[in-house]
Amino acid sequence: MKKSILLALVVLVSVPMAFPSIVTNTNQSIGFYRLLARYASIETDAVYYNPAGLIRLQDGFHLYLSNQTISQDKTVVNEFPYLNNGTYVGEVRAPLYPNFYAVYKKGPLAFSFGFTPIGGGGAADYKTGLPSFEQPFSTLPVLLSSMGLPTTKYAADIAFKGSSMYLGFQANVTYAINEMFSVAFGLRYVSAKNTYEGSIENVSVNPLFPALGLSGTMIPAANLFTMLGQTGYAALVANKAVDASASGSGITPIFSLMVTPIEGLNLTARYEMNTKLELTMATKQDDTGLFPNGEKTNADIPGTLALGASYAILPQLRAYASFNTDFDKSANWDGREAFISKNTMEFALGLEYDLFKTLTISAGYLNSSYGVLANYQTDMDFLLSANTFGCGARWSLMDNLSVEGGLILVSYKDDSKQITYAPFGAYTETYKQTTFGFGVGVNYSFR
Repeated sequence: MKKSILLALVVLVSVPMAFPSIVTNTNQSIGFYRLLARYASIETDAVYYNPAGLIRLQDGFHLYLSNQTISQDKTVVNEFPYLNNGTYVGEVRAPLYPNFYAVYKKGPLAFSFGFTPIGGGGAADYKTGLPSFEQPFSTLPVLLSSMGLPTTKYAADIAFKGSSMYLGFQANVTYAINEMFSVAFGLRYVSAKNTYEGSIENVSVNPLFPALGLSGTMIPAANLFTMLGQTGYAALVANKAVDASASGSGITPIFSLMVTPIEGLNLTARYEMNTKLELTMATKQDDTGLFPNGEKTNADIPGTLALGASYAILPQLRAYASFNTDFDKSANWDGREAFISKNTMEFALGLEYDLFKTLTISAGYLNSSYGVLANYQTDMDFLLSANTFGCGARWSLMDNLSVEGGLILVSYKDDSKQITYAPFGAYTETYKQTTFGFGVGVNYSFR
């Protein structure tokens, strides 16, 4: 029981607003919302998606600023019969999720800078905890009854809130070799921080044993075990709290290529190397002893290969396609990468149509597939394959000023696994998720 209770407080905070990577966020502009297939961008957000494509901008200084508002619910349904309520919902909210890009382009050269929430970006609030938090306490009635104290109920105030923010600061140099080929090289500095705040309070039970003055009403479990001389159990059910954070930084080298074999067709490739990232724990309070101050963990950001294509079917109609794979199996996650059967893969398609000279409408579809095994999934951190749908519009207010807006909806495939609770047997735990987002972006150019 001691091990179970303590493990319930060891939480891997990972609340990525990612589409679709395990660690890296790819929703880095409203153009992504509008099309979902963005790796062949030749607009200002190409600072992230296709640095080699920045050479297609007109000479001058270009700025892009956007914000996304993202709402995500992560639901866990556990069928362990002793739980008071087997459904747990974590609310992840990111009202502010900004992207900023700046480009200076002159002739065959372009210099660019980008700021992105490259990972994380939200806070997960589990107001009633999680199954792994509560399950050890749910068996207290069984334990006490086996000790000769008939008990039918338990209660506990359990809460956990975690946040994750990986900030990316990227700089690129782009060069046009000729009209067909352009290349770019960049570096991204990543500053990562995860926070952990949790508490287990007011664990109580309702033992019935008149000889000891126990009438079947709810009493603090710690008081009961102290009265019984069970000081070890009393310590386990006492109030506990955790307030800690883990932070670190790393550098990502980025290589980009764009080829234009014929007019109207762009083919692109972007390769990001694995980012070695080590997180160091800073602990303010830890009643469990499982968040030791100064402890280091490996949390690499996997390398990525992103391929894109765009084609002007008509002067007013453009089609886009993207493919992305992350090399998750090569990352160092302190052994957790062994629970990955194949690397993350995605493909996306998008269409864009100039309804009027000043108004463009667009829509896209993205399919993401993870190769996680059952042992990877936990109530604290699970991944679900998904279908994503996006749409939006861009309004050109002036020749050098445009505004765009977009919506995104992610439909996930439920997943489940069997968990054995000795000596009670195996029970199913099911994972569900929903994500919705919207945002607005502004492009402005000084020419």
